[in-house]
Amino acid sequence: MPQLRPAVTRRHAPNHASMNGESSSSAAKKAGAASDAPPGYELPWVEKYRPRFLDEIVGNSETVERLKIIAKDGNMPHVIISGMPGIGKTTSILCLAHELLGSAYKEAVLELNASDERGIDVVRNRIKGFAQKKVTLPPGRQKIVILDEADSMTGGAQQALRRTMEIYSSTTRFAFACNQSNKIIEPLQSRCAILRYARLTDQQLLKRLMEICEAEKVQYSDEGLAALIFSAEGDMRQAVNNLQSTVAGFGFVNGDNVFKVVDSPHPVAVQAMIKACYDGRIDQALETLRELWYLGSPSIYGSVAEWMWGRLLTAGMRDKGYSAVDLISTMFRVTKTIDTISEHSKLEFIKEIGFTHMRVLEGVGTHLQLQGCIARLCRINMRKPT
Repeated sequence: MPQLRPAVTRRHAPNHASMNGESSSSAAKKAGAASDAPPGYELPWVEKYRPRFLDEIVGNSETVERLKIIAKDGNMPHVIISGMPGIGKTTSILCLAHELLGSAYKEAVLELNASDERGIDVVRNRIKGFAQKKVTLPPGRQKIVILDEADSMTGGAQQALRRTMEIYSSTTRFAFACNQSNKIIEPLQSRCAILRYARLTDQQLLKRLMEICEAEKVQYSDEGLAALIFSAEGDMRQAVNNLQSTVAGFGFVNGDNVFKVVDSPHPVAVQAMIKACYDGRIDQALETLRELWYLGSPSIYGSVAEWMWGRLLTAGMRDKGYSAVDLISTMFRVTKTIDTISEHSKLEFIKEIGFTHMRVLEGVGTHLQLQGCIARLCRINMRKPT
């Protein structure tokens, strides 16, 4: 988990626009959007703080610089932007379209996403009709068709786009956003410039989260911000959504509240379990696993018999327990960050956790499967008897 600067439980932002690195026009747009909303309605922070210009985008600076050059020259090629969810692919395309088209954005941009029909009929009718439409634009500018999550388009629809892109290339440009570029057919890839986005770093997430906390006057702690970053895994959208949900649910952002919201195992408990495995303390490791897997553990009952009776009463009610996928995924992420484990043991731990993860994904996600993983982890570092 990242090293954060000392906590300040409450901060006030003197200037909302300057705090987020926004221009005055961008801040005005956000204020206008908020004023148009019904009384008592609050915009999702993901939309409220979505960048409006390329200068405001966080991360992937080299790729964004290429987009800035395109915006400056005005000669936009067909582009494919690929990468993991929540790292700014769609936002980058929207910012580029805003800077290229200005006030003509609404008339000259067609945006289709996964909620729309994207079969061959849409390509033949809606997209082709938009490409044929005449729109008055500044010299050297073209209309833009934005296809979000393009890797979910049918093969027939992608094939139908080939000829449309060629015929109307003088007036229309296509921008594809996708998670996996290899799901875009080769003929379309050869017609586009492919830009690949990487996950955002912890420091990039931290910077934007602190800006939002300042602007929204959020009470937070170091532990809370670290928990948001840990649970987001480089996904800015998830980090901001989890921040807003934590504030709405608890009013204060700390580690425990964040992990209640995201409903994932607390990394401190998982770290204690991994360290117990490293030290060969299998009983303690299995006890921690039981606490994470079941509603309770023997430690909160007077005896094992009482615990078993409590388990019978709560059979089928594992609403507070964590699934095998959640546990094994958190074990993998936590193991990588523990500095007190030797490199050799860490590699062996990751290998065993990886094999168990594979079995869990194949459907064998039982408590016994995780117990076997714990046993194998404990055996790795045990000295052979002489």
